[in-house]
Amino acid sequence: MEGSGNFVSDHFSTSAGKLEIVFIGHATLAMQVGSLKIHIDPQSRYTDYSRWEKADLILITHEHADHLDLKAISSLSGPQTRIITSKAVRDKIGMGEVLEHGKSLAQGPLSVTAFPAYNITRGREMYHPKARLDNGYILALGGLRVYVAGDTENIPEMASLESIDVAFLPMNQPFTMTVPQVAEAVRLFKPKIVYPYHYSSTDPRELVRLLEKDTYTEVRIRKM
Repeated sequence: MEGSGNFVSDHFSTSAGKLEIVFIGHATLAMQVGSLKIHIDPQSRYTDYSRWEKADLILITHEHADHLDLKAISSLSGPQTRIITSKAVRDKIGMGEVLEHGKSLAQGPLSVTAFPAYNITRGREMYHPKARLDNGYILALGGLRVYVAGDTENIPEMASLESIDVAFLPMNQPFTMTVPQVAEAVRLFKPKIVYPYHYSSTDPRELVRLLEKDTYTEVRIRKM
């Protein structure tokens, strides 16, 4: 992706072309297939977005400052950019398209579906309350399905996830999941590849150890 500089990226083959996923930092990702450019929770603390091409889609999961950055959104936005988010975020910033849980939208070869994201552990509910309707996203593209969970725990709705090829699961207790909770989530819907992200000071290698016998999933660790 133009502007990505020295950020690490992985590539995946799809029937719509090669998908590049760029690992920017914490919960911030960028993706491109063909000319379609997608940014998820862009944060200007990690990169100067004025050096990047304008986005086609910007996906915002929720309103916390490490996910919602108006400077980054402004830098990436052009006349054709669509900002997709939750109602709480749209009400806060006064722009964007609300995508409700279970609803989908299409952009070229890409389909985006909103998925619930919230805390379930007693005493943690205030971080990401269920009633706020924060979003995770499922991106379907050329036969490949990518799940970006947002800030969530291993919620029961994850049992409904099907045929997930790539999953980004957050791992920084007490705000999102503990390492064992991430392992439980992986065992619940069995993605082919899981990237722990949003992990802050949590050691992602602990997840590798917990899942070493679960051969259906490959754990990939990237600097986030």
